[in-house]
Amino acid sequence: MADKKDNESSKGWLPSDAYEREETTDLKDTTPDPPKGMALHTRILLGLLVGVVAGVAVNMSLGGDDSRVVWIVDNITQPVGTLFLRLLLMIVVPLVFSSLVVGVAGIGDIRKLGRVGLKSFAYCLIISAISVVIGLTLANTIRPGKRIDPATAEALKQRYGSDATKQVESAKATANKDSPLMTVVKSIVPSNPVAAVAGIVAGEERQTDTPNMLHLMFFALIIGIAITLIPVEATAPLLRGLEGLYQITAKIIDIIMKFAPYAVACLLFNNTARFGLDLLQALAWFVITVLLGLSLHMFGVYSLSVWFLSRIPPLEFFRRIKTVILTAFSTSSSNATLPTALRVSEENLGVPKEINSFVLTVGATANQNGTALYEGVTVLFLAQLAGVDLTLGQQLMVVYLAILGGIGTAGVPSGSIPFIIGVLATIGVNPALIAIILGVDRILDMCRTTLNVAGDITAATFVARSEGYELLKPHTHALAAAGIVPATPGSRDIIE
Repeated sequence: MADKKDNESSKGWLPSDAYEREETTDLKDTTPDPPKGMALHTRILLGLLVGVVAGVAVNMSLGGDDSRVVWIVDNITQPVGTLFLRLLLMIVVPLVFSSLVVGVAGIGDIRKLGRVGLKSFAYCLIISAISVVIGLTLANTIRPGKRIDPATAEALKQRYGSDATKQVESAKATANKDSPLMTVVKSIVPSNPVAAVAGIVAGEERQTDTPNMLHLMFFALIIGIAITLIPVEATAPLLRGLEGLYQITAKIIDIIMKFAPYAVACLLFNNTARFGLDLLQALAWFVITVLLGLSLHMFGVYSLSVWFLSRIPPLEFFRRIKTVILTAFSTSSSNATLPTALRVSEENLGVPKEINSFVLTVGATANQNGTALYEGVTVLFLAQLAGVDLTLGQQLMVVYLAILGGIGTAGVPSGSIPFIIGVLATIGVNPALIAIILGVDRILDMCRTTLNVAGDITAATFVARSEGYELLKPHTHALAAAGIVPATPGSRDIIE
């Protein structure tokens, strides 16, 4: 351990566990106490293992439908896990708004902002296309839909048929009747930013629990751009206020993450105690195809990206983002993982805050490579199961739709299901077949969310490196260097 830290110090690198060390100190920034106890990622990993082992053991000994198991899940573990998720999601809106406005203002130059935005978009588009091609290639090679036992498929349809019916009816009710261009306009530009944040759907008498993050990000982006065009004397007070809001949300994250290991144990217990391993065995070929595709993309494509584009050794990269990976896996939510990703990317990888804030906040909704891959595999799997042979043209359409779906899918658990239903209807496959994969969707959701979040961070490192920033080194925020906002105090400073 000492040799590793000496090696990092000799190279002038940031400590690989700067964020994790900060999380094991006192919550008060001005308290100079050293890290104590196990690192945060170790405690989260232990919580994950405890949850899986306990859940599988309970399922095998009592069964997922046992009244005692149901009672424990409904009254203890599910409320605890939901509390953790809701606490993280609670601060996403102020965090995204404040970090994106301050980040865009920190970039300071419209031309540079356009360059950063273009690089981010091009990177996400290319990587998403690669992910879908990997998924479809594996689905066509392994053909998991032809390997599932018809009796098993029928039993799964019976078991999850009612849930699937609800999902299909909900998707039909919210089906978009606008032209493609009009859909893009309405998806990105809010008519009422406050309503979008509140989850109110324009023109419809319904409200969701999830704010429209694309609308929020567009509004914050416009404000940030306007700030760069106004004299600094007029905007400095607002930027100081937003920087203060960001620091407050960062401190709330510190508090919430102290609770993470226990919540992770509960979340994993919920998923394994009720369903056990029987569903994974029944859909083994489908699960193997998805996991193989995700693994190839994570450790193949991302490793090549960070090695050649970001100039970071792949093992070093994955070692420095381990807490983000564990948080994404356990929460199944890109939005809930965003606070941790922002901190780890800045403190462990040295991505400048102005680049970090822009790329990661946009990426949490718009760059979902794992979701795109999963959607492509799932559509082909269900088409094979239904006996529908898709032509090359239809599969190319699935590629196109999956890339768009990766951009438009909500960064919350099971957010891709409505999109898959829509694609199935488009290619002439009965959408009710979605029932077959509902039982394993949450487990696979955990895996694809991990890929989504790791992809966001690879994008941030690529953009930062392409803009001339040296990674794994400390950077002063542009607005702090200009004296507009105060330098980050206390434990936010780089740990030497």
